[in-house]
Amino acid sequence: MAGVIGPPTGQTESPPLVVHVVHHLGVGGLENGVVNLINLMPPERYRHAIVCLKGYSDFYKRINRKDVEIVALNKRDGNDFGLYVSLFRIFRRMQPAIVHTRNLATMEGQLVASAAGVRAQVHGEHGRDVFDLHGKNRKYNVLRKVICPFIDHFITVSKDLQGWLIETVGARPSSIRQIYNGVDSVRFYPRTASVRPDIGPAGFIPDNAFVIGSVGRIVAVKDYPTLIRAFLKFFRSAPEVRERLRLILVGEGESRHACMEMLRGTGAENAVWFTGERADIADLMRMMDVFILPSLGEGISNTILEAMSGGLPVIATRVGGNNELVRDGVTGTLVAAGDADAIAETIEWYYRNPQICIEQGQAARQQVEENFSMAAMIDGYLAVYDKVLAGSH
Repeated sequence: MAGVIGPPTGQTESPPLVVHVVHHLGVGGLENGVVNLINLMPPERYRHAIVCLKGYSDFYKRINRKDVEIVALNKRDGNDFGLYVSLFRIFRRMQPAIVHTRNLATMEGQLVASAAGVRAQVHGEHGRDVFDLHGKNRKYNVLRKVICPFIDHFITVSKDLQGWLIETVGARPSSIRQIYNGVDSVRFYPRTASVRPDIGPAGFIPDNAFVIGSVGRIVAVKDYPTLIRAFLKFFRSAPEVRERLRLILVGEGESRHACMEMLRGTGAENAVWFTGERADIADLMRMMDVFILPSLGEGISNTILEAMSGGLPVIATRVGGNNELVRDGVTGTLVAAGDADAIAETIEWYYRNPQICIEQGQAARQQVEENFSMAAMIDGYLAVYDKVLAGSH
């Protein structure tokens, strides 16, 4: 075991302790949801600790509470049976009231939690990765079915995932609660008029710029190469477009190099800004006119919600929970996954129709305020935690 941050925790303290088990604590929608939950849940109701199977980045600094212990187990690639021993010892030391795992990568932790005597167990499904986009892998689903009886309650971020848990995994409908991610509508707000934040490379944004952008892990499941192809198709269409069109990609990941190579020698290199991981995402979104998420698969995208809260129309692929967020033709446009031509045509449509950008952005902001508040998300998680804790006595 290595990499412990924060004070040691134990069951002798109150209120009850929730241990969140994640694969890695870094920039990502799932991880952002964990941090928001910890920061906003009333401290008199529950305490929190995070166990990272792999490790954590500076992203942990977004946690505002000072009483949160973070442990990194530095899991080795492949089978690492010593991980289960370390996890068992951590659960025995912390004696959590609830263990909350997330996604397949951490689900086996529920078996360890049961062996360690944890009496209340919650598992969250936040989306699937590129190796099993539709949740049909037989081996993984057998594993889920084996672990399912050890879990008191499931939380899914989308109706799509809720239906899959019932129909494919065989979870009892009464043991599942679907809770939408909340978004910080105070932090993510629309820019005023055409005044963009003054950040980024010198001279990157011309006065008459049309800026498209995306935020997320630059990994295979997000399919950013398709966005690069779409961008290049429209960028090359006319000299006026080359002068105005700009692309901002916020995030890090193994696909970043491939995306940069696609731009090499195209003449568009200086029209694209790869920002890397950033803490000022709200300001970066206020630089944009349209937000794009070209994913092959999604649960409920925090970045789509943040973009909508920031008053941006959204171009998203018609996958997973995106259909539950983007109202096609009202708050944005849905396209087929992997269709660079459709994304390019949609970018051009918004470029030619700036008033529609404004109208759809306003509708998106209204939708967030009405349906995706942080308060509703926190209330949902509190209800699940209270239910499983009451049932464990």
